[in-house]
Parts: sequence; structure tokens; C-alpha cells
Amino acid sequence: MTDSPPVRVLIVDDDPLVRAGLSMILGGTPALTVVGEAADGSEVAAAVAEIRPDVVLMDIRMPKMDGLTATERLRRVAGAPEVLVLTTFEADEYVLRALRAGASGFLLKDTPPAEIVQAVRRVAAGEPILSPRVTRRLIAHVADDGVDARRNRSRELLARLSEREIEVAVAVGRGKSNAEIGAELFMSVATVKAHMTRMLTKLDLNNRVQVALLAQDAGLT
Repeated sequence: MTDSPPVRVLIVDDDPLVRAGLSMILGGTPALTVVGEAADGSEVAAAVAEIRPDVVLMDIRMPKMDGLTATERLRRVAGAPEVLVLTTFEADEYVLRALRAGASGFLLKDTPPAEIVQAVRRVAAGEPILSPRVTRRLIAHVADDGVDARRNRSRELLARLSEREIEVAVAVGRGKSNAEIGAELFMSVATVKAHMTRMLTKLDLNNRVQVALLAQDAGLT
């Protein structure tokens, strides 16, 4: 039985020192390999097409094209890599917008190296990085404009789901893992995953982070 190939990572940040630091951190483990760097969001599409990374570490604030716009454009493409947003601030409204756009989570730039490596590996394995505590803080810092419209739109979308699927969506919104959801709702992990797959298809979403935010926008968590 052969070992899995290393996770291919593209680093996107306008600060060369940040890129160098992340390259050193991620290059220090055989489980990960940095296959490329980009200094601006405008370079992401071409870099992804050329080097085919599994995960993109995406800075938010860059001079030409910000990470939010780059994430939105990237996640519209079939087979796009996972995106982990890099930020200096926990309570940054742009981070929440990036999660809505399809990013799989976010990392603070002062996250300890071992945790950065773990986060990249988890995202590559299909496990988005979603902390209920931090997500609540992010939502609390978003302006109230459009809250009612988001709530109504979210409830319209959730109406597409079965009662059981809504129960799973609410549990996801509370930050529960598949195993925790299975125990809470008396179903197997495989069944939870099946519900999740159907929900993503019905709602036209990329990942469970978006499902969680949808449930929170609808006022169900």
C-alpha cells in the first residue's frame, strides 16, 4: 500500500515575507508541498490552471484583485481547489463574505505552524475549517444591512430540503462534525454524508461552511 501523495499548495499573498514564511512552514512536512506562489488575486486563475494545486492559501487584502474576488471567481470553476483564507483579523467582514463565496475556512496569519499544517491537510481531505465561536463573532461584526433579505432568501433555499436534511443543516450550523450529527440524530456517518451531498446539490453550494452560514442566516442556530 503506497502513501498518499503530498497535498499541493498554492500560496497567494502580496507580502513576500509572508509567502516565504508559509513556504518554510508547509515545506517542512512530507505531507505537503508548495507548488507555486502568487503575489495578487489577479494571478490566481492562471496559476491554478498551470499547477493544479489541491489547496490555495488566499490572502484577503491585495492591491490589484483582492482575495474575495479571486475566491469567488475560482470557486465558480468546476474542479476548483479548496480555498483557505488568510487574514490578520478574526472579525473581518471580508472573511465572512469569502466563506459565503465558497472558501473552506480561514486561518489567522499568527496561527502556530503546526496548526497551519493541520488545517491545510484537513481542508484537502474535505473537512472545512469552521469554528462556531469565531463564525458567531464574524457575523456579529457584519453590518445589519440586508439581514432581513438574507433571512428570507435563506429560508426559501432551505425549503427545498426535506425535514431530515434541515435537521442536518441546523447541526452543521452549530459546528457539529459528521460523527456528532450522527449520534445526535441517530443515523450513521455514511447517512449524514449522503444527506450532506444531497443538500449541496439541492442548494447549489460548494461545501458545509456555506450550509452552516445558510442555517445561521435563516435564524435556525
